[in-house]
Amino acid sequence: MTNKWIFNNVFRYLIILLLVFELSTNTAFSSSGAALKVDIVKYEPYPAEIGKYVDVWVKIENIYYGRASDVSIELVPSYPFSLDSKKNAVKNIGILSPDSEAVHEYHLFVDSDAKPDTSSIKIRYQDDKGVSWFEESFDIKVGSDTFDSKGTLQLEEIKTEPEVLMPGDSGTVTIVLKNSATQNTITLDGKDYDTNAHVQSASLSSIDDIIVDDESYQGSGVLGPGDAMTLTFNVDVDGNAKEGTHLMDFSVIGSSHSYNSKWDIPIKVDSAGIKVIPTKPLTIDNGVATIQFDVVNTHPNTLTSVSIRPQAEGIEFSPLEYFIGTMNHDELFTIEFDARPISDDVTTQQDITLITQYMSGFNQHETILNGLNLSIVSEKQNSNIEFAGVSVLFSIFVVSGLVMYRRKKHQ
Repeated sequence: MTNKWIFNNVFRYLIILLLVFELSTNTAFSSSGAALKVDIVKYEPYPAEIGKYVDVWVKIENIYYGRASDVSIELVPSYPFSLDSKKNAVKNIGILSPDSEAVHEYHLFVDSDAKPDTSSIKIRYQDDKGVSWFEESFDIKVGSDTFDSKGTLQLEEIKTEPEVLMPGDSGTVTIVLKNSATQNTITLDGKDYDTNAHVQSASLSSIDDIIVDDESYQGSGVLGPGDAMTLTFNVDVDGNAKEGTHLMDFSVIGSSHSYNSKWDIPIKVDSAGIKVIPTKPLTIDNGVATIQFDVVNTHPNTLTSVSIRPQAEGIEFSPLEYFIGTMNHDELFTIEFDARPISDDVTTQQDITLITQYMSGFNQHETILNGLNLSIVSEKQNSNIEFAGVSVLFSIFVVSGLVMYRRKKHQ
């Protein structure tokens, strides 16, 4: 047994331990390279009401590099919970590719004799038929924490940063909730109620092209009349996301089941960016040229740190890179580069590439414009032209001299 063999194996085990440590405890690895993670996305109403049904959304995701061939999940309830039907306990998800997920909704009944408390349910899952099941427990709050408050929540503001996201971008969605009440109490049917608004939970749900990174807010607090609260969610846009407006579900559990709310949150996706347009002939005449471009921001947002860098084999540009900085939507900026050949191999035409870099929010973007040609008129060609011109002038001068001489001779 060599030292090299010992080192390689110890190193391999350390890597495996680090991977296991980085992933959460409710993650199951398989021989195919898949790693399944199960979680409860949310449950409504919150808390689960005694003697009524509670809806539970279970999410299972594959967070590693391999494919899970035949995924199944099973909900195993225990007192005070029971399934609406035992045949609904197992749900077959099927294939779960890397970085993909599935969500399944279960309906549980809370026993009428249950006491306000925190109870648990078990979720079992497997990545293929015939293999071992993994099991995790999750808590669900049971009680009667409904309130007689009559404050009403309204969606005060929605803000996305950047305002319009590009495919592959990360951003934040900020949502402001406000209690629309204007006085401290209200009288209904002869009974007085306070006008506080209770926010027991709030969640923004992922959709196909946009993933929400944050868990739902739980027990967020009480808003007095006219008060507001701000909730922020981090989102990731898929690199192949479709352009347009995507609607995401924003759900709020309020003072009681009748005060729950759900809104559509619009997220705009647009792939337009910086456009570069040549405005002068791309020609180097007699060894030097000034080439010019119009730079336009076609994206709906303001873009920052905009810079343009030309490249062509055997050509030197000055400046090497043109830094523009901040550009508003539809803003146009004209830039110029001096260009000259620095290689004898440069002949009549060279391909020129323009590399554009810019920031949209905290997202770095780069686009490359190909297909441009830089024409070159060599000094040798220019010398021949000049020599031909001088020869013509010299011939004219000689002919004129002969004519004058003959005229003088005949006088």
